[in-house]
Amino acid sequence: MMTEVVSLSLEELQQAADDLVSAAGLVGEVELHPLTGGGNNRVFRVDAKGSSFLLKAYFQHPGDRRDRLGTEFAFSQFAWDNGVRALPQPLACDRQKGLGLYEFVRGRRLEPQEVTAETVEQALNFYREINCYKQLTEAQNLPEASEACFTLEEHLQCVERRIVRLQTVEASSESDRSAVEFIHNELFELWKRVRSRVVQQASQWSLKLQAEIASLDRCLSPSDFGFHNAILSNYGQLRFLDFEYAGWDDPGKMVSDFFCQPAVPVSLDYYSKFVEAVVSELSEPEQHRQRMAILLPVYRVKWCCILLNDFLPVGSQRRSFAGQVAAREVYKAVQLQKARRALQYLKENREF
Repeated sequence: MMTEVVSLSLEELQQAADDLVSAAGLVGEVELHPLTGGGNNRVFRVDAKGSSFLLKAYFQHPGDRRDRLGTEFAFSQFAWDNGVRALPQPLACDRQKGLGLYEFVRGRRLEPQEVTAETVEQALNFYREINCYKQLTEAQNLPEASEACFTLEEHLQCVERRIVRLQTVEASSESDRSAVEFIHNELFELWKRVRSRVVQQASQWSLKLQAEIASLDRCLSPSDFGFHNAILSNYGQLRFLDFEYAGWDDPGKMVSDFFCQPAVPVSLDYYSKFVEAVVSELSEPEQHRQRMAILLPVYRVKWCCILLNDFLPVGSQRRSFAGQVAAREVYKAVQLQKARRALQYLKENREF
């Protein structure tokens, strides 16, 4: 049984990269170049005979049992095999070592001010293109998304579990003490109000909290979907990344995540058009439209919780594995400030 974070040495990664490049049918001397910016995994550019690839060493820990490599590679392979090209091509993987080799996309991250109707349309097209193939037999073999929810009550319980975990944070440093105060006095109190409002709205619209959405309405979700997980390629098109949480899910969760992720925010000016495009493909558009309206503030709270993950042991270890070890307390303070802003946005916009 795995009892600690799995982390290969550079020599072991070098040999594994050689093997993966060969498994992908490529030849040439391999060079590894560490890349920054990965929040969960270690990432490298692999250069081999004039070509470049991306190597991901996936975080593995007994406290986080998600099969990040298996999920991302299977989702990417399914999309690529069906002609979807708005993502990097998956090339080879080593499940035992937790490594995946992908196409290296040259480009840059999108800046918040670059989120426009055109980029939102590209994201929507990526989602719709993948779901054109959700009836295929191969699609049925894909797993459920991480924290997949199919009833309103499951969505509420998912956030509730995160709130409960955060209430275990110990005040062992100044940033921890500030987080503990915020979690107990602000986050938890607002969550109670949001949950109460969800129950009230569901009753008003005759939506049962325990009712599952129809199987045919479940979607193939990239999960953690947003422009924070995209690269603007040198050819001017967006390529979407990071599918380690992907799989079958509620389209309401996909929409909420897209508009709630804080790294590269998406204006609610695009919300109605985005929602209409998604619900138009579902069996009961009005019911799903209502569910999405109910779920948006729920996911505002969830993203506040996600921002505070570094105050929990596994979240901290995941960042360390990815190489983000410098100025740990400063980083935690920054995340806390982001969570404060996210919660303030929810209060000011009265989405609950």
